[in-house]
Amino acid sequence: MERWEREGLTKEEYDRILNLIGREPNDLELAMFGVMWSEHCGYKNSRALLKLFYTKNNIVLQGPGENSGIIDIGDGYALTFKVESHNHPSAVEPFQGAATGVGGIVRDIFVMGARPIALLNSLRFGNPNLEKTKKLVNGVVKGISDYGNKIGVPDVAGEVYFNSCYNDNPLVNAMCVGLMKKSQIKKGVAKGKGNPVILVGHTTGRDGIKGASFASENLTDKSEEKRSHVQVADPFMEKLLIEATVELINHKDIVGIQDLGAAGLTSSSCEIASRGNAGIEIDVSKVITREPNMTPQEIMLSESQERMLVVIKKGKEKDAFKIFKKWGLHASIIGYVKNDGMLTIKNGDQIVANIPAKALAEGSPANLRNYKTPPYIIEKNYTGEITKVIFNPDIEKDFLELLGSPNLCSREWIIKQYDHMVGTRTTIRPGGDASVLYLRETNKAISLTIDCNSRYCYLNPYEGAKLAVFEAARNLVATGAKPYAITDCLNFASPEDEEIYYQFKNTIFGITEASRLLDTPVISGNVSFYNQSENHQIYPTPVIGMVGLIEKPEHITSINFNIPETNLSSKDNFKNIDFIKNNTLIGDAIILVGETKAELGGSEYLSYIYKKEIGPIPEVEGQKQIITNNTLFSLIKEGVIKSAHDISDGGFIIALAECCFKNEVGVYVDIKTNLKPQEFLFSESQGRFILSIDKNNIDKVILQFKKNGILATHIGYVTYNNPDNENKNNNLFLVKVNGEKIINKNIVEIKKIWQNGFNKYI
Repeated sequence: MERWEREGLTKEEYDRILNLIGREPNDLELAMFGVMWSEHCGYKNSRALLKLFYTKNNIVLQGPGENSGIIDIGDGYALTFKVESHNHPSAVEPFQGAATGVGGIVRDIFVMGARPIALLNSLRFGNPNLEKTKKLVNGVVKGISDYGNKIGVPDVAGEVYFNSCYNDNPLVNAMCVGLMKKSQIKKGVAKGKGNPVILVGHTTGRDGIKGASFASENLTDKSEEKRSHVQVADPFMEKLLIEATVELINHKDIVGIQDLGAAGLTSSSCEIASRGNAGIEIDVSKVITREPNMTPQEIMLSESQERMLVVIKKGKEKDAFKIFKKWGLHASIIGYVKNDGMLTIKNGDQIVANIPAKALAEGSPANLRNYKTPPYIIEKNYTGEITKVIFNPDIEKDFLELLGSPNLCSREWIIKQYDHMVGTRTTIRPGGDASVLYLRETNKAISLTIDCNSRYCYLNPYEGAKLAVFEAARNLVATGAKPYAITDCLNFASPEDEEIYYQFKNTIFGITEASRLLDTPVISGNVSFYNQSENHQIYPTPVIGMVGLIEKPEHITSINFNIPETNLSSKDNFKNIDFIKNNTLIGDAIILVGETKAELGGSEYLSYIYKKEIGPIPEVEGQKQIITNNTLFSLIKEGVIKSAHDISDGGFIIALAECCFKNEVGVYVDIKTNLKPQEFLFSESQGRFILSIDKNNIDKVILQFKKNGILATHIGYVTYNNPDNENKNNNLFLVKVNGEKIINKNIVEIKKIWQNGFNKYI
């Protein structure tokens, strides 16, 4: 094997290095190029296409290219947020892989000058009946909860999906959101000749060496041998680092701060030098190590966690060290800023590496690969396949099975392990369309979601990616928020496969179109390739994290149907309805917004009940969705919407049940439709919401949507027992289609099936 191959480089890349530095690199230099030009750090197979993203508008203060993106939320405050993957480490060491994934994304936030205020995560696992999957789920969830709980950052939202395509490659995508004053924004730059470079935080060990390279290759049977490439987490050290940094950002003499993530000291030093058009000289003998006799290569490539670089004005070091000492952090001056553009590594007086910083940080090739349409896309999108499905006439049975299925059942088992209330900001907790955090500094709130339907993206990468963006936006609007901006984590198999590159290219196009239409720029993100093994390629999974702003706390809206404060007579409001008894009262009206079509392609219903993953997937109709969102947004601000819930996975009937669960209320719904009952109830047509409103506002709400060209229909009422009735848990979930009873079940019994679903698998 040639020396460049051992570092994961190609002959063409090695020749490029020779041209850039004008000589043969030594072993340390070649190893540094190997990690920096890996897919994980260099983005060599994605960079060219990522430039197509819509990344700027009038609220973007920092777009892609820094540790995380920043948006302006007014009143002198800003939000910074980003999502990143830790897939490969989590596959071989689920606890540490997930924990260090959280630690890494949190550092990307606080080095920008922000206090981390929220965590989110998107998780994908294989067949839930496999013992391997159960082990991975338990390890990953424990790793996330252990780290997040100990550093005191609430985990407020997320998603968990199961599919056999993830059997060998679980996806662990972690997102963090931070709040800052605009005056406190810091960036990862090195400037000013002679300014000292300080390494602060944990000591440097041998854990995680070449972790970036490990994340840039397919998983194989030998991947278990690479556990040493997985970093080791220390959340208590991270907590100290957070508090020290929050204090440090008020220091006017701080030039720049940079997290040590993938590729460790190598990436952090060359990146801050490159951004600042400067050079840096580092003496590895000044690095505080936790293990004896570490070599320069081990020190430069170590991915030990909870570390960061700080560049401070010369002569002001004492002020910084006072803060580091106060918080019990290890810190040492390991180098200085230079003006020669070189990253010079010394070991005492000996120069052991001398490379142009920009060559390392920005010099990797930007490949545009060949692509071709996968044959399965044509085969699986044949419209006649769905018409061949013979629907089970027992719709209630299918509904209950679907409600308890691994992808739709309650995530309470996971949510209980996360502290989502620490910090006392969380207003809408996990489990709804999105979570809401109150910002007492501005008397505003923010809505947060993370979302992707990978089955849609598999069947149609372009439309599926658009759907993911629009779904995230609907989640925010349903809480009363205006969607502001996006961070994404693009998870794919090998880009060297032309069919996979087709998926990736079309995903980029889909996200770009949707984000432009919604005016939600992509301000940060991550690409994770090589998520495949000898047996499986993952579905394209472009996870969308989105943040929205709620201007007034009174606009915050949840998915939950409520019991009205005043009791209403059932007989006066429901005439000739056979199920109404003396002890059943009528509450708010239920409105269905949007058109339901016979769109079962890619649905959870077809996948789980009939084991068919076929298309075509639902139509996006972006402009119509935007009008729907804007109309709902204005009605929420008027105060006429009591609850709102986006209809997505599982269709109308699943969303309707979810609205009932918290307060265990019943419903009476009678649908008028030309569709088959199964088509209406389980269709995943886009752009739809279920609303509850006061009965006096029915005409007002329907007319407002109608004026804007959007279908809105009064379909029924929330029902509940008379408080005087001894049997207070007898609320019925009664759904009719064209007058025929389809589902007639006690809501408490339905809720138990939903709540206990996860326990059957994990």
